[in-house]
Amino acid sequence: MQVTDIGSREEGKIWHRKLVTSKFGALVTLIRSASARQTKTVRLLHVAFDTTGESFIAGDHHGHIYVFDISRNRFKLVQKTGQACTALAFNLRRTTEFLVALADYSIKCFDKDTRQLVSWMRGHEGAVSSLSVHSSGCYAISTSSDTAQLWDIDTFQRKRKLNIRQSVGIQKVFFLPHSNTILSCFSDDSIFAWESDTLFCKYQLPVSQDGPRIHYRTFAVTQDGKTLAAAGRSNLVHLWCLESQQLLRVIQMPPKVRTVRYLDFLPDSFDGGSNQTLGVLSQEGIMRFINIQTCKQIFEIGSHEDAITSASISPKGHHIVAVMDSGALKIYEVRSLTPEISQPPQPLLKKVTKGNSNEGFCLKVKVQTGTGQHPVKTSGRRIQTKVLPRPTASTLDNKEIDLPNGLNRKRLQALLRAFGEFPAKYRMFIWRSLLHLPENHAAFSSLTDKGLHSAYMCLQERYPIKSHKLQRGLQRVLSALAHWAAIFGETDYLPLLAFPFVKLFQNNPLICFEVVATVIVNWCQHWFEYFPNPPLNVLNLAENVLAHHDRELLQHFVACGVTSQLYAWPLFETLFSEVLIREEWLKLFDNVFSNHPSFLLMAVVAYVTCCRAPLLLCTDKKDFEYFFHHRNSLDIGAMLKEAYRLMENTPADIHPSSMLSDFEPLTQGQYPIFNKYPTFIVEYQSQERERIRHQEVEYLRERQEVQELHAEAVRQQAEFEAWYKQQELLVQGEEQRRRILQEEENKLAQQRARLAAMKRELKVKELSLIDSARRRFLKHQQDQRRIQLQRLDDEIQRKMALRDQETATAVRDIEVRQMELDAQRHLFEQQLAKEQEQVSQEVKAEVETRRRRAEMEDSTLHNLIETDADLSQKNKRILEESLAEVGQMEVDADWQAEVIKRLEKTKERQEKQRDQLVNLSKQTRAKEEEIVQLMVEVEGKQWDDVVAKQTELEEERQAAVNAQWRSLISQETEETKQHQGKLQKSLEDSLNHQKEKRLRSSCSSRGLLHKPQIKTTNISLNNQSPSDNSSYFSLDRGRGELDCKERELMEEIRELRTKLATRARVTDFTSPSAISSIHSH
Repeated sequence: MQVTDIGSREEGKIWHRKLVTSKFGALVTLIRSASARQTKTVRLLHVAFDTTGESFIAGDHHGHIYVFDISRNRFKLVQKTGQACTALAFNLRRTTEFLVALADYSIKCFDKDTRQLVSWMRGHEGAVSSLSVHSSGCYAISTSSDTAQLWDIDTFQRKRKLNIRQSVGIQKVFFLPHSNTILSCFSDDSIFAWESDTLFCKYQLPVSQDGPRIHYRTFAVTQDGKTLAAAGRSNLVHLWCLESQQLLRVIQMPPKVRTVRYLDFLPDSFDGGSNQTLGVLSQEGIMRFINIQTCKQIFEIGSHEDAITSASISPKGHHIVAVMDSGALKIYEVRSLTPEISQPPQPLLKKVTKGNSNEGFCLKVKVQTGTGQHPVKTSGRRIQTKVLPRPTASTLDNKEIDLPNGLNRKRLQALLRAFGEFPAKYRMFIWRSLLHLPENHAAFSSLTDKGLHSAYMCLQERYPIKSHKLQRGLQRVLSALAHWAAIFGETDYLPLLAFPFVKLFQNNPLICFEVVATVIVNWCQHWFEYFPNPPLNVLNLAENVLAHHDRELLQHFVACGVTSQLYAWPLFETLFSEVLIREEWLKLFDNVFSNHPSFLLMAVVAYVTCCRAPLLLCTDKKDFEYFFHHRNSLDIGAMLKEAYRLMENTPADIHPSSMLSDFEPLTQGQYPIFNKYPTFIVEYQSQERERIRHQEVEYLRERQEVQELHAEAVRQQAEFEAWYKQQELLVQGEEQRRRILQEEENKLAQQRARLAAMKRELKVKELSLIDSARRRFLKHQQDQRRIQLQRLDDEIQRKMALRDQETATAVRDIEVRQMELDAQRHLFEQQLAKEQEQVSQEVKAEVETRRRRAEMEDSTLHNLIETDADLSQKNKRILEESLAEVGQMEVDADWQAEVIKRLEKTKERQEKQRDQLVNLSKQTRAKEEEIVQLMVEVEGKQWDDVVAKQTELEEERQAAVNAQWRSLISQETEETKQHQGKLQKSLEDSLNHQKEKRLRSSCSSRGLLHKPQIKTTNISLNNQSPSDNSSYFSLDRGRGELDCKERELMEEIRELRTKLATRARVTDFTSPSAISSIHSH
């Protein structure tokens, strides 16, 4: 067995030597090493076959997708997804496209030829475990553990989505073959069938409630969609009949099988889709193939050492691709594994023979049609079979009619005579047997390896076909024929001849090639003797037969100028494919392949004779040409009967069988040499073709050079024209740009003018705004100054009121003091009155006493006469002194009255000064108002000059006021000092005088009546004088306090005005716009 390392190659051969099947049936093992040293391999994970069964795709762990073509022995890297795949599908309607489910839960569709991403489908939240494609290839179902989604492959849009409960998982959802039914299998072993169009639940398979659960994990369906196989975590395989929804049987695998991983039916060419062989892959890595009817094991693949993880079987059942546990792929050929697969059914007629005693006695028994049981190959005991003895002698005729695979030509001809055609199910098998196809794989591979023939490189231009697959198949078969024989590369009608067989065998190019080659060798005898002209000898044979059986029709052809090249050759070269439909053509060739090669010629004549009625009506050649190149209303059965009649009733001398040899099949191993044609013509044509080809190549080279020179000249001319045009365009562009520049400059000038106007307007608006702001600011300042002056006036009024209040309070205090002094005086007067009364009483008492004493001393009067004269003189002198003292007191009283008058005059003068201050304050206020008015009138002048003038005026006014105040204060101070000095001196004199008087009064004589009066007078005067003095001092102190407060108030006013002027000056300096506006004004 060969081992092929893919490595990093993007394409190559699958095997490099002639295939030799190993004893285990494996053709080749495919591995992929990660590096050149081959120290590590990349695991291949999944595989999927296409609809033909000859190609499959495989994805590895790195995300590389490869296409393996077994029939062409080629592999190719078609995509690099960058991540591991989880499922693959390669049976879409567009055969070049395939689906890949990736590890990121997305599904991508790629084209293997263009290697382009066709679509990207998302929607799953878990890994996609399987992809199922509808038999039409237009729909696909992707399944994950949580959901299943139905996709439209034509639009790649999601049509439906199956959601489930979290407690029940999805095992698999897939289409039934050739049906619109969808099967959904869940983890609770429930299986539902749904209609794909409406998603209507058609039925549910019954779930067995008794016994242990199987835990279904894998499923398989036969190709006819009637039987379902299900298995899981046990060694039991359940077979369900989907038509009756009943369990057919339960197959128990050997005890060593504990879990079934994978199930798949092995297709058979002769079972009609009801597959009888089931492949079961167990947990030990061995895949056993068993017959579900007999429950016998046929063969197995894999082993414990080389275990299988998954597998895929081709739709035709020819190959099995297994993914091994090591990450490699193994390709098995089913025919090498067992000879019991794809065997034809048992013959309908059987010959029963007996012993030697009854050799000549034969019985024919009709056996019921049905599929016979194949002998089963088991690993156990051998089955004993009884072989019937053959006849001892056989004739030559029996040898000729015996066919491969147990078929008999005469029996097939009898069947064909009875039914008119072979069964469609077995037609291909019967054809292969009738034609004795050798199936030379190696020889055909050697022909296909030569590639496409040069004669058919441009086949699609002459014969365009919609199907690319059919186009490539026809091209491949024709190229192989051209490589087999050189004449087939020169034959123009070969594509027409081979096309129906290519369309019939498009999935098997080997059979197609051998059928066409067999037809050419046997039924196209003598066709190429007059090459390149039509086979005139064969056409003459047909014309002779037609002349013998229908001379009228032939004469009509001759009369109309229609030769056999017009009515017979189109049927020959197309093998009736243009005039018959598929079923009619198949029925015809069932009879052609079952008879002598001359039957084809008889069929041509039969077709012409069966259509004689419309042909006799035709007179134009074009009508004849149209008739023999298009389908006509014809009974194929009548035509075949006519052909058989011609075969039987044609004389031997003109019968084509005398000219045509019997059937000769292709040889085994290598194809025979085909040289029944004029080689010199073909060689000459090939030489001429080669010469023409060389001339054509030379002509193409020269034409290429001429074209290059012409292209160079055209290019240079185009360059010159482009240069001149470019220059013109540059000049035009320059002029246009100059014009545009001029226009732009004009527009710019206009814009500048508009901008200047806008600037002027904005400047005017700005100046107006600044003027209004300035006016508002001046008004605000005036209001502020007015408010400040009002505040100052209020402060002055408040302080004047306070001063008046203080003055009134001082006057009230003086009055209260005066009242207190009056009260004290009255109190003193009362005390003096009491003392005077007491003194008067004492005086009275003393007078009484003295009177008594006088009376007592009257007696002594005479004694004292001398002394009486002296006493009278002394009393007289004392009285004079008292009179002088009283006069002095009167003078003092007058002086005190004069002082009081002067004080009153001083008060009057202070009142006048107060009036002057009030008038001065009014004048100041008027001057301030004049200054404010002056400020309003001279707004255009500089604020600094105004402030300076105002400051100078304020300073002059303040200096004048201060000078007046200082002069007044100094004058008053001097007068007050003088008055105080005089008053102090007079008070000191009066006090000294009163002291002396008191001392004198205390020393006066007793008994003087006027003494207490003088004393009383002196006391009252002394009391009056201090009170007047105290009142004078209190008034002087109140006036000083008032002056001090007035000076403080004026100082505050000056400071406030200075601050206002400074603030205004700072504001003017910080606002240049205001200054500029003032200067502008």
